[in-house]
Parts: sequence; structure tokens; C-alpha cells
Amino acid sequence: MFIPLHDANSLKYIKHQYVTIGLIVANIIVYLFTAFESEQAAQATVLGLGYIPSVSFGLAELPPGYALVPEPLTYVTYAFLHGDIFHLGGNMLFLWVFGDNVEDALGHIKYLIFYLLCAISGAVVHGLIAPDSQMPLIGASGAIAGIVAAYLILHPRVKVWILAFARIPLRIPAYITLGLWIIFQFSMLALGGEDQISWACHAGGIIAGAILVLILRRRGVPILDREIVTPRAVKVEQPSAVAPVETQPASRWGRQ
Repeated sequence: MFIPLHDANSLKYIKHQYVTIGLIVANIIVYLFTAFESEQAAQATVLGLGYIPSVSFGLAELPPGYALVPEPLTYVTYAFLHGDIFHLGGNMLFLWVFGDNVEDALGHIKYLIFYLLCAISGAVVHGLIAPDSQMPLIGASGAIAGIVAAYLILHPRVKVWILAFARIPLRIPAYITLGLWIIFQFSMLALGGEDQISWACHAGGIIAGAILVLILRRRGVPILDREIVTPRAVKVEQPSAVAPVETQPASRWGRQ
């Protein structure tokens, strides 16, 4: 639908978005690790670390030697795997533009917990919708969807620079861009959209993000925050004449 570019929404409580940057670095490292694997090894990594509903619900088993982590951990590990550079790039761009302000509102530790819970929620809803699926679920989209929902609740009026249809630059309030994005996710879920995209995972992340941001945000952090106005240069006109300062007789002032 659109590519986010910049939101000009400064941080208020933290100096740097350490967790957001750390998550981006972690996702990139994992991708580079899998990108240079052989095709067979990469497939084994996806099967071992991806979330597979039929395995999670005990309807199927992985081949011997493919289980890289205990099965419950795949509710998290799947979110650090990506199919290609475009899959990775899209998710990391959303994380970079919107994640820092959510981290700012929650604090570093709570934000990390928030991110992981949104990823888990995405996998849970995906599994409930398709419990017999044997296709591995991979990608950070569930966690990213949670961040989008949280940002929309925190800063709906902030204007975001986007590329509409990947080529038209626009500056639009978040409630329009992110609101339409969320509506699109649920619409595609209801209509049974593309099979290669888990709209259920997106929906699960959105629901979790909307709830968790209300619970985990710092005390005093408002929701539905006011619009942030970008400062502009203002020309100040000089008065044509400067009035002289009126002097007062010394007798009017106290002496010490």
C-alpha cells in the first residue's frame, strides 16, 4: 500500500532507541546467516526455527534432526527469519520509522517485551486460523503490525512522509495511512487474500499491540496525542523606531 519514510516525531523520554536498533541488527544478522547457506541448509533452518501450526498442535512432526529449538520457542524464532531482501527490508523500514516512538513511550525493557508478545500473538492467531498447516511461518510482520497499532494509538495526528504506490511522496496524518493499513489487513483476512501472506498473523499482532500499549506505556504518556507541528522559520519585523527608556529621578529609588 505505501512505503513509510519519515515521521519527524522526536523522542521525549529516551535518548536513543537502543532496542529498535538492536532488533534491526539482529534481523539483518540472521538474514545474512541464512542467505549464505546452501539451499538445503536454508530449508532446514526455516523448518527448524519457523512456526509450523501442525507441529505446534501435535498434528505433524518434523523429520529427525530438524528441530533446532524446543517447539514453543518457534513462536518467537520465526519472527527473525525472512524469505528475501525485500521481505526483510519492508519489515525493518516499518520498524525503523515507527518503532522508536513506541520504544520511547514504553521504555526499553517493556518495549522488548511488547515486541516479543506481538510476535507471539501473531503466531497464535495464525495457528488458530490454520491449525493443520504444514507451511512454516516466518517474518517479523506480526511484531511490526503490533508496533503500527501502538503508534496509531499514541500518535494518530502526526504527519508521516510516505511513498504512496511506491512512487508518490505524500505527507499524511498517521490516522489515515496507518488506519487504512490496518483496515486492509483485516479485510484481506476476511476475504482470504494471498496465500503466501499470513493476514491472520498481522491481525494477531495488531490486536496485541493495541492492547499492550495501553498496559505497558509509561505513567503519564497520553494516548491520541496532539499533532506535532514542524518548526518553521518566522520573519520578525523590526519596529521603525525605538522608544527611549524613560529615566526616573534618583529620589524615586531607594538607597542602600
